[in-house]
Amino acid sequence: MAELPEGTVTFGVFNETSEHESRVALTPDIVARLRKSGVVCLIEAGAGEASDYTDEDYAKAGAQVTDAATIVSKADALGFVDRPDERLIANLRPGTWVIGMLGSFTDADYIEQLDRHGVTAVAIERLPRQLSAAQSMDEMTSQNSVMGYKAALVAANAYGSFLPMMTTAAGTIRPAKVLILGAGIAGLQAIGTAKRLGAVVTAYDVRPASQGEVESLGAKFLDLGLDFSKGQGEGGYARALTPEEQAQQQAAVDDKAAGFDIIITTAKVPGRKPPVLLTKRGVDGLHRGAVVVDCAASELGGNVEGSAVGTQTTEGGVTIIGAPYLASEVSTTASNLLSRNVADILVHFIKDGALAVDPSDEIDQAMVVAGNKPAQETKGE
Repeated sequence: MAELPEGTVTFGVFNETSEHESRVALTPDIVARLRKSGVVCLIEAGAGEASDYTDEDYAKAGAQVTDAATIVSKADALGFVDRPDERLIANLRPGTWVIGMLGSFTDADYIEQLDRHGVTAVAIERLPRQLSAAQSMDEMTSQNSVMGYKAALVAANAYGSFLPMMTTAAGTIRPAKVLILGAGIAGLQAIGTAKRLGAVVTAYDVRPASQGEVESLGAKFLDLGLDFSKGQGEGGYARALTPEEQAQQQAAVDDKAAGFDIIITTAKVPGRKPPVLLTKRGVDGLHRGAVVVDCAASELGGNVEGSAVGTQTTEGGVTIIGAPYLASEVSTTASNLLSRNVADILVHFIKDGALAVDPSDEIDQAMVVAGNKPAQETKGE
């Protein structure tokens, strides 16, 4: 059996403390993968339990199961599902690397705090996803896929009838009509899941190119009855819609929404205010018993006007479920996918056996938002 390389970088993961978080940023199979890259893994006792990974699983994979204080004192890099809180930041050694969704687009004070403490901060939300080299690091894609799958199940559970057509002795029940607003990674997964459950699925996205992807999954693309094709932008590209055209588009979506039983909105933008895809007028037009699942609901707003985290019922009997934590509800698989993303980001920054930033690398320059210490200062002692 070939010997594993001697550990040159120590990577630590804590038990996530957020109220709705069940995921963990390191799973046992990723421990084994990281060992092959010369990474020693430390994990806080109990960190994987909510995702059904035991301390024994980690120990068998080669990780050291320990306490938070030991991780702080020994780890060169730390991985998070979310981000470290202020108390933890204050205890970190200068030169420690932090990898997570850091909210760098909207929380400049937080990033400045990391910088003041000498922490090298790698913001996953800034990953240049269009680069082929970044695909395996793309946490947004992996977690949105889980989110879209779960959104369809949550909607089905809240809806007061069947999703598929059912023929019974008492009569035939028509299939549910489902509208997916936003046909990105989460939306496409929601389409596929709702189709497998037997619903009649329609989807809409402002990107015309998404129509082919929607139809390839067997769903219909929502026809708004509008034509904005006249004229073009500079260089032959499609022109941007005028404010009047945008208003017509939104009004058409709101009108069309009235014909659906379930609406799932999936346009979640990390760290930024999500776009409104369904207004209050659109919600008011839905029939009693309709269900809306807003995957983007947060303190910054949501895709549905007036939505909030949690479940609410309008005066018209429409159930609105603000559910930004859906990936956490499929924690075993979501953790496995997320930990692969975090591990690949970590390995990307290991150069000649130490953590370092390459000034010429597009990924490095995009993601490092604080610190940027030389390699010899970030390597473990």
